[in-house]
Amino acid sequence: MTNCAWLNDPNYGNTGPWSFCPNTGADYLFVLLFGLATIGHVIEGIFYRKIYSLVIIIAAAWQTAAFVFRADSIHDPWKSGPYSAWFILILTGPLWINAYVYMVMGRMVWNFIPDKRLCKVKAWRFGLLFVILDITAFLVQLGGASIAAGASSGNGNNNTSKALLGLHVYMGGIGLQELFILGFTFVTIQFHRQLNQQPRTARRRAAFQLLYTTYATLILITIRIVFRLIEYSSGLHSTIPNHESYMYIFDSSPMWLALVLYLIFHPGRLMPGKESDFPSRKDRKELSRMMKNGEMDKQELGLLPVPQPPPVAYEPIGAGYARGASPAPAAKTARFDMETRYHGSGVE
Repeated sequence: MTNCAWLNDPNYGNTGPWSFCPNTGADYLFVLLFGLATIGHVIEGIFYRKIYSLVIIIAAAWQTAAFVFRADSIHDPWKSGPYSAWFILILTGPLWINAYVYMVMGRMVWNFIPDKRLCKVKAWRFGLLFVILDITAFLVQLGGASIAAGASSGNGNNNTSKALLGLHVYMGGIGLQELFILGFTFVTIQFHRQLNQQPRTARRRAAFQLLYTTYATLILITIRIVFRLIEYSSGLHSTIPNHESYMYIFDSSPMWLALVLYLIFHPGRLMPGKESDFPSRKDRKELSRMMKNGEMDKQELGLLPVPQPPPVAYEPIGAGYARGASPAPAAKTARFDMETRYHGSGVE
């Protein structure tokens, strides 16, 4: 149990960041939970050899570090540094999860949509576009959180007004983040509609598993955003900021669940192999040149379905079999393999 005798010290009351007695047990629990999630994502990232897994590893490590700094601040509440670090990390950490969602969706478009486009945007540009938007929201939130954290450890009208300014900037940043999420949800629904038109295969099932994971993660992030907007709508010293249980329920728990969902439905498992990754910029330029010069068409690149010849079927007649033609199956989508179809074709 936390010994919060320092709350009764008048000197602390004038300068300390904590206005209530935090629970160290809950803090240690979330250090453990986020720490295990970080280890899990490191292991899966290495196992599946997906470099983009680094983003969600950072997300999990960011959340773990936030609670480590929180524990340090509780044990030594006179230092403003650990409190400021915790405050900034806990407010901005979920943006890494958001960025990961965008990056995974770009690769889902590349792997599961035949023409590798969604809403007329190429797969590799799709994820990049939303990541840039996420970085914009991140910078706004980071600026607001930094201002609020620097002002919240002191007192006086100047610090209070500065903290409120920081909170307003931060709230504008998370409002911006939610606006981008709504736009992303719209295009995700378009992906869903295209996926529904495809034949039932194991690949389609994998795509739906990732799609539902995406929906669930977006809902969890939205719950957290709405909570933060409500929390700080009345300033730093309203009821919600002074009762940490709200933070654990509506902020930290949803973010931990999002990390666990991507551990269970890891994109590297559902989109395996080197061919599931984006081609390099150099390769994309060469592909564009080859298509422009007529050296390769869209079917060879896997951007259009390749028609398959109808198989020959044998129908039983009496004791023997008669040869007959069965209807042609649904067209299969050609997969473009950079090694065998590109470098292996003699093009350097």
